[in-house]
Amino acid sequence: MNPATYIDRHTADLIGRLQQLVGISTVNPPGENYAAVTNWLMQEMVGVGLQTRRFAVPRAMMTRLLPETQRAFPRFNLLGQLPARGAKQTLHFNAHYDVVPVSGRWKHGSPFSGAVERGWIYGRGTADMKGSIASLLLALQALRATRTTPRLNVEVSFVCDEETDSALGTGWLVEHAPIKPDYAVVMEGGEYDHVCCGHNGTLWLEVTVHGRAAHGSRPELGVNALEKMSALVLALDDYKRVLAKRTFTAPDGAVRHPTINLGGVFSAGAGGKINTVPAFASFSIDRRVLPIERHADAERDLRAFLTAAAKKIPDCRIRIDKVSENYPCFTKPSHPFFAAIAECVSGVRRKQTVFNTSTGFNDMHFFANILKIPTAGYGPGGRNEHGVDEAASVKELVSTAKIYAELLATFGG
Repeated sequence: MNPATYIDRHTADLIGRLQQLVGISTVNPPGENYAAVTNWLMQEMVGVGLQTRRFAVPRAMMTRLLPETQRAFPRFNLLGQLPARGAKQTLHFNAHYDVVPVSGRWKHGSPFSGAVERGWIYGRGTADMKGSIASLLLALQALRATRTTPRLNVEVSFVCDEETDSALGTGWLVEHAPIKPDYAVVMEGGEYDHVCCGHNGTLWLEVTVHGRAAHGSRPELGVNALEKMSALVLALDDYKRVLAKRTFTAPDGAVRHPTINLGGVFSAGAGGKINTVPAFASFSIDRRVLPIERHADAERDLRAFLTAAAKKIPDCRIRIDKVSENYPCFTKPSHPFFAAIAECVSGVRRKQTVFNTSTGFNDMHFFANILKIPTAGYGPGGRNEHGVDEAASVKELVSTAKIYAELLATFGG
């Protein structure tokens, strides 16, 4: 029996694992149940043949990087390894097990139900990205059961905190864990017949506008922070027009532009009252950085624009704070590694593979930029990621497991 046939016959194993994973709520923030999920994953990883270790992120690092409200929640990263006899190179698979918070009414009641309906499995994390974990575990199970030996050494990392900024997850892994990959697959970013070879970066800023409080009956005695903030937001229309002139053409022909999204978070601060001139206002900026842009330049230019725009607005005093950032990356898909993945995808899907870049960010940049190794993004994807009734297609989960198994069995050597 070949691995693909084995995977078809053991779809129930994949569904069962994903239901178990989804049933453990790993909402981040704050980062709950990381110990429970990694304990369970360790058993599964050992069961498919991986030599597995769990690493606790040092308390000092958590204290330095996490808000105080999250420091009571320990962080763990898992590393599994499977040596291949005589192999000199290593293929690394990476996925995160944390999920975003939930809201709204879900059709199956609990957002962590793992209910299966009409070929779809529902629950927070099914699409982003516990489904990828279940697909890889079945691929490794199939190789072991059919005595199919990977042609390269295998590393598998399941990490925390990608849904915040990855510093304690894949960021910690590439800096501190004993990994030596030559190639990496981050198991999201590309799906169906698309393989991801890069992604946008993010720069998240908070702009605080300082005014002066006064009684609502004498507004001329105060400085209205809301009005100043509104003027500054309107001024950013000019910056949007500048960004619209910058372009990046992805390998699939899609033309990308850098973008900014304003006010995902905005507030008036403490002390607000209907008859008080607001002395404080703040808003967030989500700047998406193209793979061809230098991240430092993007930050410097945006800060300079905000500072100059504020100076043109009377009595507008601002402070700019960085909330978080993730770096863009892009690798031309000319390396044989990309050809191998494309062949596996087209072989399973019977369609020509297309290389793309993602408008969102993921953990590819740690491998591509820091370790400087060929890195691809590919997973089963799904629908309603980060939304109500998030779900993954069982058919796509199975197809992805076959692609992972084929890549492991044929690439390298």
